Amino acid sequence: MVEAFVGTWKMTSSVGFATRQMGNMAKPNLLFSIDDGVISMKSQSTFKTTEAKFKLNEEFDEMTADDRKTKTLMTFENGKLVQKQTWDGKTTTLERELQDGKLIAKCVMDDVVALRTYEKEV
Repeated sequence: MVEAFVGTWKMTSSVGFATRQMGNMAKPNLLFSIDDGVISMKSQSTFKTTEAKFKLNEEFDEMTADDRKTKTLMTFENGKLVQKQTWDGKTTTLERELQDGKLIAKCVMDDVVALRTYEKEV
């Protein structure tokens, strides 16, 4: 379940979305925690820190790292934490899953795909 994501994850690689070079250079850490059913997902880098707090299957307002105001829905499907962001008639889907001890994040918007790999800090 979602508890497997809890901890601090350090980005080790990033592929795609050439327009996000600054974000890729920052190599953010992902921090997941759960408190009384509320999940906290924090992206932390020397460039910028953002945090989203949410409950699964409940839409919430999110301010993204690139300053988009989105309506976001987080679900847990087939072992993946799925984040669907909608704004201005557009949609982005981010899927995070654990594979071989690594966290793989896949971001899809239209036909553009970006992949990031994270390793858990001990």
